[in-house]
Amino acid sequence: MPADKTLLPPESGGASPTAKISCNGLWKLFGENAAQIFAAHGGKPGPEALHAAGLIGAVQDASFAIAEGEIFVIMGLSGSGKSTLLRCMSRLIEPTAGEILFEDQDLLKASEKELTEIRRHKMGMVFQHFALLPHLTVLANVAFPLEIQGIDKRACERRALEVIELVGLKGRERYYPRELSGGQQQRVGIARSLAVEPDIWLLDEPFSALDPLIRREMQDEFMRLQSVLRKTITFITHDFDEAIRVADRIAIMKDGAIIQIGTPEALVLNPASDYVAEFTRDIPRAKVLSARAIMIPHDGGSTPDMRISMHTKVEDLADKLVNSEVSVSVIDDQGGVVGTLNRQAVLDVLVRKDGAT
Repeated sequence: MPADKTLLPPESGGASPTAKISCNGLWKLFGENAAQIFAAHGGKPGPEALHAAGLIGAVQDASFAIAEGEIFVIMGLSGSGKSTLLRCMSRLIEPTAGEILFEDQDLLKASEKELTEIRRHKMGMVFQHFALLPHLTVLANVAFPLEIQGIDKRACERRALEVIELVGLKGRERYYPRELSGGQQQRVGIARSLAVEPDIWLLDEPFSALDPLIRREMQDEFMRLQSVLRKTITFITHDFDEAIRVADRIAIMKDGAIIQIGTPEALVLNPASDYVAEFTRDIPRAKVLSARAIMIPHDGGSTPDMRISMHTKVEDLADKLVNSEVSVSVIDDQGGVVGTLNRQAVLDVLVRKDGAT
């Protein structure tokens, strides 16, 4: 996670001192004369104006900043605009208006040559469909983006072998895609995107085509890779359970607009609208809520000797407390006691079915 998220308030957009990439007032309208109609409405066309003009507002006034090393998940139902937004961030789809700042450079003002260099050297992309080249081996598929850069073949293969081992495919370098399982093919896609050592990683539902068991294994592998590589990641999913496993923060989209941005815990505790509340209603609270959310604040008195981090999820501490009458101290990142937690507080989360906290 970023060292200081206070520089990236959940509800604000725009650049910040720690932002790796940010979008400001980003729009993507599909339809004839979209740019002219957008301008005619002062850059703020409402739903009625879009409908009257026969335009689809796939992305509407999106603003957010992603910190270096952060996993920023964008989620929503089918047709909410999440994949369009991701493709606008790399300009695979041209936005209608707005600003995309990547390392302080506005990508919408970048030349085609500059953009190509950024994609080749600084962006890694993984999509739902693996898009592997069937006539190339695993090694050749992973080395392919490096060869496009004009790198020496021996250096390409050396780097490709490194990332193949990193994603757990060592020994399968000479296999062809048809000889691999779905999970293995997706690992090849991940390795290929990592071969160029990207500064930012764009992932569009990378595991949704996989069977549930393989999908969970790939999520575990993804988190292992992130613990090693600390990439800045934008991750698209429609699965809230997946989102809470991987996200530092989540943006929820509806009809092209970002409805709310926050940590998984903040979205559950403080939904900004009925839509967000309904979206998160069936999520098991024990997976999302941390010790900090349910603790009794420290009053300065004596505290139990047993300690747990304030970030520990209720799910992970339930066994320890449910079968014991012992309370524990909750500590912050500096080791200071900020509260206490007891059996009843944990039981309240586990047994409530109405989403209350």
